[in-house]
Amino acid sequence: MAGERGAVESGLHARQPKAIHSAFTVLEEVARCGPGITAREISANLRMSRATAYRLLNLLVQEEYLVRLGDLSGFALGRKVAELVHVVAPPRPPQAVRDIVASVREHLRGGVHLVGYAGTALRILDEDPDYRLTDASRLSRELESSAMGRLLLADLRREADADAGDGFVAETIARGFAVQTGSFDPARGCLAFPIRDGDGRLVASLSLCTAKERVEHPGRLLDELRDGAARLGPLLS
Repeated sequence: MAGERGAVESGLHARQPKAIHSAFTVLEEVARCGPGITAREISANLRMSRATAYRLLNLLVQEEYLVRLGDLSGFALGRKVAELVHVVAPPRPPQAVRDIVASVREHLRGGVHLVGYAGTALRILDEDPDYRLTDASRLSRELESSAMGRLLLADLRREADADAGDGFVAETIARGFAVQTGSFDPARGCLAFPIRDGDGRLVASLSLCTAKERVEHPGRLLDELRDGAARLGPLLS
């Protein structure tokens, strides 16, 4: 037993630190370059052999720190990175941002929430204190379960110039906003409008979580959310 322990410790000290450092370097390169970076580009950028790059990418995908994009064109940050980001509370939005969100809440009945995006990660910036989110951690783990997450997934697919196919991705791209009903409660749903910076990048979303009937027949709710998102864009760029 002692001999086995010594062998494990020897292997750890002699070989693993370099491999761990290389894996972190690959992860950082994906975060720096954004969704869609390819194994070939990572190999070239890091001056790393393709065999090593592929091996580390496969390991990071297997451990869910990275994901392959749906069309296999490249890689993006994965679920575990999103969970780590979620653990660290984001800074409180500026007062001007909170004032606009509060104004939207005054006009709409239901939970009005502001979430931000970083790569493939979703972070709650301003949760409605009167209508708390049912399962905040699930929003980060399962992007397709919420309108906020669906908005991000559709934008990633659009940025990658990939075929939207059928389903919520295509619907979200066509609408310009995201819809979800029944994921958390059969009687409830959510609308999410994109907030973009001056270069058109998706940086956040303004959402309304409310009764399913209101989501399916939103009427003026769309105008209120669209206007609020437009006013928030310059402040969150």
